Amino acid sequence: MRKSVVAASVAAVVLGLAAGAARADVKFGALYPFSGQLALLGEESARGLELAVEEINAAGGVQGEKVVLVRGDAVDNNQAIGEARRLISLERVVALFGTYSSARSIAASQVAELAGVPYFELGAVADEVTGRGLKFLYRTNPTAEDMAKLAVEMIVNKVAGGLGKKPEELKIGIIHEDSNYGTSVAGHQKKYAAAAKLNVVTSQAYPASTVDMSSLVLDLKRRGVDIVMQTSYQNDSVLFLQQANEAGFKPGAIIGGGGGYSMQPTADAVGHGVIEGVLDTDFTQFLVNTKYTPGIEGFVEAYKKKYNGNPRSGHSLNNYVGAKLILQELNKTKGFTPDTITKAMKNLDVKAGTTAVGYGFKFGTNNQNERAAMMGMQWQNGKLVTVYPDEAAVSPMQFRK
Repeated sequence: MRKSVVAASVAAVVLGLAAGAARADVKFGALYPFSGQLALLGEESARGLELAVEEINAAGGVQGEKVVLVRGDAVDNNQAIGEARRLISLERVVALFGTYSSARSIAASQVAELAGVPYFELGAVADEVTGRGLKFLYRTNPTAEDMAKLAVEMIVNKVAGGLGKKPEELKIGIIHEDSNYGTSVAGHQKKYAAAAKLNVVTSQAYPASTVDMSSLVLDLKRRGVDIVMQTSYQNDSVLFLQQANEAGFKPGAIIGGGGGYSMQPTADAVGHGVIEGVLDTDFTQFLVNTKYTPGIEGFVEAYKKKYNGNPRSGHSLNNYVGAKLILQELNKTKGFTPDTITKAMKNLDVKAGTTAVGYGFKFGTNNQNERAAMMGMQWQNGKLVTVYPDEAAVSPMQFRK
């Protein structure tokens, strides 16, 4: 009898340990600017990651373990470095997700590389993010070059004709915030504009923290610029649009490069009359041909349920899709060592037109997703609608009469 009781007790302990093992947690870092100047888009990006993790956990987790996100606030480059060290050394995360800001991503991913910890970039576009040939850094989203190439392509194929001019007759002005992000995009804009024989009459950089762009606006107006291409964050997007409106500067087209131009709060801040007709090249947004982006409607519903409102930009969507695919791939392997994770990423192979962002996934040179792509949007009647390419569009491009 006593032996039976002991045996039963041992069995209960073993079963309890097994159950506990099944409920173990695996930690991932979520490194974004949650405070400071870039907090709005940082938080919006992190929301997509959070939704992906909730879905994965509801389906049983990864390798039977619950995924736990540990936040790190990358308010600036120095803090991004410090938080990356904390997440790796103290929190013992197996990998980092982030980071939206290119400058923060570049700084923090160097820490992860030296520690041999995988770093998944879901939103930063600057060349240098993947241009350093890091072994443990993977980027799922499209790049600065994708953004610039699409903007020039839109000018040549749609905008010039819509303005009643030949592409080479247009005067192009390029303005950009001066961090890695804006500098990368502007550099590619100039390259592709030159290849298309467009007339770039000025290219000017400014600090993203600037509080006055009136002299830049007046210079563009004096030069008779027909099309402005601006690469910016939210505050400088709002400032330029407001001061251009105040100065009576109304170019034939304004093409924003992501950041603030994709956000409903930007439209609300400047007024729908000011932003009407403004174009944008960026990540996939929500008013898009859903046949090209299967699953996007389910994401929007999940977002509304959790955050009590509509998504504020496509950053959350792109983080969601990238993170979910990565976690699903890790669920096909065993263990969370750096080598196991990097080997798993080599198997990620998703075709275009099968995801909620429309583009596919396959890591190529420098671990960049070689199937990532951007789309062209336009503010029409207070909403950001997809207008380019045609297979993703829900409305034709519109021009001032």
